[in-house]
Amino acid sequence: MKMRVSAVQYHLHTIKSFEEFAAQVEHYVKCAEEFEADFVLFPELFTTQLMSIGDKNGKALPIEALPGYTEQYRSLFQGLAQRTGMHLIGGTHITEENGKLFNTAFLFYPDGRIAEQKKLHITPTEVKEWNMGAGDNLQVFDTDKGRIAILVCYDVEFPEIVRMAKARGADVLFAPSCTDDRHGFHRVRYTCHARTIENQIYVVTTGTVGGLPTVDFMRANFGQAAVITPNDVPFPPKGILVEGEINDDMIVTADLDLDLLYLVREKGSVTTWRDRRTDMYTDWT
Repeated sequence: MKMRVSAVQYHLHTIKSFEEFAAQVEHYVKCAEEFEADFVLFPELFTTQLMSIGDKNGKALPIEALPGYTEQYRSLFQGLAQRTGMHLIGGTHITEENGKLFNTAFLFYPDGRIAEQKKLHITPTEVKEWNMGAGDNLQVFDTDKGRIAILVCYDVEFPEIVRMAKARGADVLFAPSCTDDRHGFHRVRYTCHARTIENQIYVVTTGTVGGLPTVDFMRANFGQAAVITPNDVPFPPKGILVEGEINDDMIVTADLDLDLLYLVREKGSVTTWRDRRTDMYTDWT
């Protein structure tokens, strides 16, 4: 089984309407469609661009305004997924439930279905500045190309949750991210590499680039897309199938061969998934 994945280095800049946002999204989707991608990954928090539309006084919208765009956002991505026949992972969007905000990732299936994964681990900034709530349930998603999981940015820095995803059959982890400096970027990037080695899975990650001068905590972004593999003979020596140019507006594409994962789990130079010592520590399922 193979799947082709595209990851978008989404360029944040000030806009004046939802229609501008939709046109930018459609541009990236059309690029991925031209490469005949099966999955397209957008970054975490890229819909904060909608906050730059501002109010009648030109002041950026507050984070609490974003859930008001949820139906338009869902309709946009659902329609594009159905039209193109691709699976679209619509980065994350801020949703609201019972008066609480959540950083929610969405998977849009080609047949019109929509699935969700709330961010499970919330950063101090998300708690302090945005009063964000944490999700409490890990999802794995079956697709006609294989079983996947979506863990958002900070989530990938916790090995236990990725163990759980792999134990439930996920072969590909999508990790949309949003980081504002090199430190945050490399925390996410290095742990993505660690998760591929520990679990013998693929990780597809990307981040926002550009900036929103009027939107607090979204003024600076440091991002790069990458498709990351285990470090073993069938794969590139550095475990990178493809990566973008740091902080450029672009999209990257690569083919994932799932059969190679099963090969290295059984006969690789190391067999980290098989060799874990579940007699000594928890077998995360």
